[in-house]
Amino acid sequence: MSGRGSHVQPFVRWGCLGLAVLVAVAAMAGDADARSRRSRHHHKAAAANAYNPPAASIVVDGNSGKVLQASNADAARHPASLTKMMTLYLLFERLDSGKIKLTSEMPVSAHAAAQAPSKLGLQPGDSIKVETAIKAIVTKSANDVAVVIGEYLGGDEPSFARMMTAKAHALGMTHTTYRNASGLPNDDQVTTARDQALLGRALQDRFPNYFGYFNTRAFSFRGRTVRGHNRLLGSVDGVDGIKTGYIRASGFNIVTSVNRNNRHIVAVVFGGRTARARDALVRSLINDTIKVAAVHRTAPPVGEGTAVAETKMPVKPPTPAADPREETVAAADAPQTGSTDPIKPNAVKTLLVRPGKTQLAALSELPPSSRKMMPPAHTASVALIATVKSDLPPPPPGAAPGVLGVLPAKAEGTKVASNAASVPVTGSAPEPAPAQATKARSGWMIQVGAFPEEKAAKERLSTAQTKAKRQLGEAAPFTEKVAKGDRSLYRARFAGLDKPQAEAACKHLKQSEIPCMLIRN
Repeated sequence: MSGRGSHVQPFVRWGCLGLAVLVAVAAMAGDADARSRRSRHHHKAAAANAYNPPAASIVVDGNSGKVLQASNADAARHPASLTKMMTLYLLFERLDSGKIKLTSEMPVSAHAAAQAPSKLGLQPGDSIKVETAIKAIVTKSANDVAVVIGEYLGGDEPSFARMMTAKAHALGMTHTTYRNASGLPNDDQVTTARDQALLGRALQDRFPNYFGYFNTRAFSFRGRTVRGHNRLLGSVDGVDGIKTGYIRASGFNIVTSVNRNNRHIVAVVFGGRTARARDALVRSLINDTIKVAAVHRTAPPVGEGTAVAETKMPVKPPTPAADPREETVAAADAPQTGSTDPIKPNAVKTLLVRPGKTQLAALSELPPSSRKMMPPAHTASVALIATVKSDLPPPPPGAAPGVLGVLPAKAEGTKVASNAASVPVTGSAPEPAPAQATKARSGWMIQVGAFPEEKAAKERLSTAQTKAKRQLGEAAPFTEKVAKGDRSLYRARFAGLDKPQAEAACKHLKQSEIPCMLIRN
């Protein structure tokens, strides 16, 4: 008995020892899991607490231009992925000028492909269509795609960032400096809530044909569905864009556009501690301000040179050197590209145009989305501008006919009767001689834009005159009001050209990034 016991005892001892080892290993694993859970919790807490400055916000009435709410609106903040709003602004500008198309392919460099997430996963040597890139920006906020756009438009990302900054300052965003195309962390890349509200309004006023992309919630890419980050789309009545953003140094940011019951507001929030907290704050701001917003548009369109009559605190971000590749205006008295100096206006006449059929030429030069803004050639009917009564008596014998044969020749500065109000006929442009008037009625016209406000149409005419004085020659500028459903557009046009002159003028204006279209009168 004792012999068998002496043989069993070693096995018992080794069994107990093995059990103890297993218990110890299990305890160590449990400790490791606990440490891992604590580490993950710590990182989440650190991310939530990484943003130290107080939140900043502003709500601007898009119809009146008034500030409906503001908190730290002029404090310097990092824009994060809101940066991509300016990246798209410059892309839309190039599309609008006709220099690129939605189907244009943009090459992917190694630098673009190496960007940190969020990204689409492009590889060096790939290419991506412009329209796909737009959708990837507004949904996925893809950093690799933003750099592709920057390199395509600017040659390299630093040069494109200088172009972005110059454009921001020209729009009145004087407290904004860009250092990259994506919004990835850079200590020198700063903005304010007020500046981002201004950019949000400018995108809508300047590019109504392209702003709808900001309402994209998902799109298909290489067989997979890419969904967006903006949870307010489809969940808050009237929200139609535009962009969210996050980096640790800025917190969770958003610029939101709301169109509801003829009211339009742009709300901006910087520094949400979580995406949910940010969205809750935006919802609250929308509910508090939309009901007091104006129902009629009185503010001028936001664009380059627009005066922003709002008090701004002195925030002085570093200002980079101007992009050396930015071309200068040929006219000696015109401001440099990217300057915030106002363009010196040339005289522009607002003319009554009788309803009639208009033949459109060279429509294929416009991007597809812009063509939708134009009526079909066989039904193009021109609405009347309230500047001259339709029953005016004929001009006295010997009087020179007006441009297009509808305005009686009058001395500069005199007033013309109107069925709505008396409006001065502005300008120092000479009245055309009879031969010129006949030429205006039977020749060619060019159109350099269509705008929701007449003031913007006149500004475009003035800019076009400055950039193409020689090509436009004695062409007569005028605006033309046309109804588009429940809204109106003001076409900016020049009359009195023959076909070679019109073609030469359009070619020169497009080189200056001014859209142009030939029209047979």
